[in-house]
Amino acid sequence: MLAEFVMANRAALIECARLKVASRMAPRPTNVALLHGVPLFLDQLATRLHAEEAPASGPLEATATLHGSELLQAGFSIGQVVHGYGDICQAITELATERGVQISSRNFQKLNLCIDIAIAEAVTEYARLREQTVVGRNVEHLGFLVHELRNLLNAATLAFEAVRSGSVGIGGSTGNLLRSSLIAMSELVTRSLAEVRLESGTLYLERVDVARLLEEIEIAATMQARARGIQLTIEPIAAGTAVTADARILTSIVTNLVQNACKFTPPHGRVALRTLIAGDRVVIEVEDECGGLPPGKAATLFDAYAQHGRDRTGLGLGLAICLKGARAIKGDLQVRDLPGTGCIFSLDLARSMA
Repeated sequence: MLAEFVMANRAALIECARLKVASRMAPRPTNVALLHGVPLFLDQLATRLHAEEAPASGPLEATATLHGSELLQAGFSIGQVVHGYGDICQAITELATERGVQISSRNFQKLNLCIDIAIAEAVTEYARLREQTVVGRNVEHLGFLVHELRNLLNAATLAFEAVRSGSVGIGGSTGNLLRSSLIAMSELVTRSLAEVRLESGTLYLERVDVARLLEEIEIAATMQARARGIQLTIEPIAAGTAVTADARILTSIVTNLVQNACKFTPPHGRVALRTLIAGDRVVIEVEDECGGLPPGKAATLFDAYAQHGRDRTGLGLGLAICLKGARAIKGDLQVRDLPGTGCIFSLDLARSMA
């Protein structure tokens, strides 16, 4: 019977499913579900297959519901939930074919029913808890989402205006900026809040080439500075300089710092972006000409909703996002006041030597 086959080949099925996950590019491979969820699910699946009649609410449903909760807490996407159960089904049918085990139509229908129930229960619980989490958050978290969307929308709008004016072609760098901004907005909406990403522990730390990252940021930053009548200087960086970070979060931090500097620097002022190397650390600095900070304000500058300039647009969340992101990627963010002149924001990160 299929139930006996599942239990007799339990280890092989787990390994087969693990290989499927490892070879899949998206959703991103993880081990949490395989190390805990797959063995538990297989045990419950075998119990369900043994039963002649499916109970209204049996062990499989309870396990799937628990699994959905665990996946949400571990930071999995809804796609990973569905793909995980699909991998199990494929592993069973492929291993059975490989070993010459015939699966009767009745058992195959029962297997599909079990998989369908598991997916439905896990996804339902996942969605319920995720909605509960999002709804339970206050306006600050909504502000994080709005702030990020606004940054991307600004870049897309500036790029569109440049293309519409006829000064640049749609196939060039500005057109690429428009496209990448729209894609990023779509990704941001589907991922929901940036704060959820930081708190869920789903960051992907990797080697990030700083020069390449700054090149990607430069187009939008230059356009925004030009629109505000500000001179933006990005100092050259040594080739091969890299840091260990989540590329998406790091891009968001540096982009926010530059946008913040342009926002508070008056027209005809100057904003500088430079990178310093100090041993095993890399420091990305953004210097503005905001006029300096009022006495005692440096300590509260990174608080949520803190707005210290005349420009009160936005929710005052940009620097709070930057600080939270910096700490999430094992870095630090500090500000140095230049009285009467401006500020220097310093993002300190671990240098990647690989």
